Amino acid sequence: MTIYLVRHAKAGSRSGWDRPDDQRPLSKPGRRQADAIADGLAEAAPSRIISSPYVRCRQTVDPLAARLRLPVELSDALAEGAPLDDTRALLSKVGDETAVLATHGDVIGWLLNDIARSGVILGDDRLEKGSIWILELEAGVVATAEYRPPPA
Repeated sequence: MTIYLVRHAKAGSRSGWDRPDDQRPLSKPGRRQADAIADGLAEAAPSRIISSPYVRCRQTVDPLAARLRLPVELSDALAEGAPLDDTRALLSKVGDETAVLATHGDVIGWLLNDIARSGVILGDDRLEKGSIWILELEAGVVATAEYRPPPA
């Protein structure tokens, strides 16, 4: 099956935000990116949408969830700084479905390094905000990984 691993869209500046970072929302350009991400992923017809509990991740997939009338499930396994083992376990759990997972650059980076160590050729190493890594799983294991740049 296919997992769409989405890095949250553009958010306001971390240094310009005076509240807890997990509450930092998307910026105007980020909201436009979220709408474009929904446009690009709606045809994939995922059966699940799972997000980091951070506001910016949830806001990135909210337009897609609204369009597909799916709930956004929250998972600490996708939160910033989440242990790799937790993220791996979530990936295995949803590996037999088409799912969208919204998370952070650090989580994606650690997961991609792990995938590359298992022998999967990545062909790219970008982690831009609003980008998507398309992971194809076979028997619950990542077989291929393809990078899709963020929408303009």
